[in-house]
Amino acid sequence: QVQLVESGGGLVQAGGSLRLSCAASGRTFSIYAMGWFRQAPGKEREFVAAINWSGGSTYYAVPVIGPFTISKDKAKNTIYLQMNSLKPEDTAVYYCAATRAPSVHTEVSYNYWGQGTQVTVSS
Repeated sequence: QVQLVESGGGLVQAGGSLRLSCAASGRTFSIYAMGWFRQAPGKEREFVAAINWSGGSTYYAVPVIGPFTISKDKAKNTIYLQMNSLKPEDTAVYYCAATRAPSVHTEVSYNYWGQGTQVTVSS
């Protein structure tokens, strides 16, 4: 089992920045990649970004390319999502997830999920 704990969400004005963190514990050696998903009110959960756990490959959803950056600190078993130039449409609950499979864009591929952290961007 892998446990994931997110932190760093909050309320920010449009144009501002936030950095989300996700700390992993447990059988982290089994992880292929870790990612971020988000779910806005009334919408389905969607892929945001992912990072290969062993290597350095990163993957992004088209709408966040540029403003968002995913990174990791493997020594701390932690990934980060730096979010810049935030917009009201970025408002959502952000979830950290981990997958054992080499399929990082698909929600069903992820085996472990955090509880989520709320990000609210005011206009």
